[in-house]
Amino acid sequence: MPTAVPANLSRLLQQQLESLRQSGLTHLPCSADRRHVPLEMPTRDQPAPETANATAVTSHRESVAPVRTRNDNSQQSLLIEEASVSTVSHEERCEQLARLAEQVAKCTRCRELAESRTQTVFGVGNPQAQIMFIGEAPGADEDRQGEPFVGRAGQLMNKIIEASQLKREDIYICNILRCRPPGNRNPTTDEAANCREYLDGQISTVDPDYIVCWGSVAAQNLLDTTQSIGKMRGGFHTYGRAKVMCTYHPSYLLRNPSAKKQVWEDMQFLMRDLGVDL
Repeated sequence: MPTAVPANLSRLLQQQLESLRQSGLTHLPCSADRRHVPLEMPTRDQPAPETANATAVTSHRESVAPVRTRNDNSQQSLLIEEASVSTVSHEERCEQLARLAEQVAKCTRCRELAESRTQTVFGVGNPQAQIMFIGEAPGADEDRQGEPFVGRAGQLMNKIIEASQLKREDIYICNILRCRPPGNRNPTTDEAANCREYLDGQISTVDPDYIVCWGSVAAQNLLDTTQSIGKMRGGFHTYGRAKVMCTYHPSYLLRNPSAKKQVWEDMQFLMRDLGVDL
């Protein structure tokens, strides 16, 4: 009788195998007899082959949210390594994130960012979080303190978290980039691609049930789309097994206070799905 696969590990393996499949890899080598093993892992939760790549969305809007990976050997090696590690325990997740943070701290893929940063801003929060927040990139305060969302936008986010009956320490928070772009400009496509390996590692390790994309940079990069936040908000998209909600960035709310109403509606939508009425 085959050995049962723990639910969390099974979900992680499915995510990673799907990522490899979308990056163009069709088989994995089998060291025992050097045959190639097809990238298939049938489970009762896996959709039929003809719908395996379909992406669900819980709203009246259509959405496509493919799991995107860079098609290179280093990324595939990382995904295979991550898929082989059980992330059930808190300690294992902490160790895995710590190793990834060490890689990030030494990263020089984006020369301009590496030369101008004070330090990298990896991520913070519960490594077993049910909810992950993804923002755009560190600002001046974040670059100085080494933690995401600690400036004015972060203070507003803290108020949103508290009003939503959540605690910041229970959420995992990170950004598309782990270095501050000079002048707080938007990340370039190349910068986001260079940092994507680290974001994928964080998502795989934390394995959240929900992801909240704050702002268009986060939403468009994660979901590989050019749609505006106005079109993406109002329902759930999917990334791997996680439900993804897109809403306005707190810094946008500082410039446009009238949009706070829409963000509050989005948080109410999220919390209702979690069984909490605000």
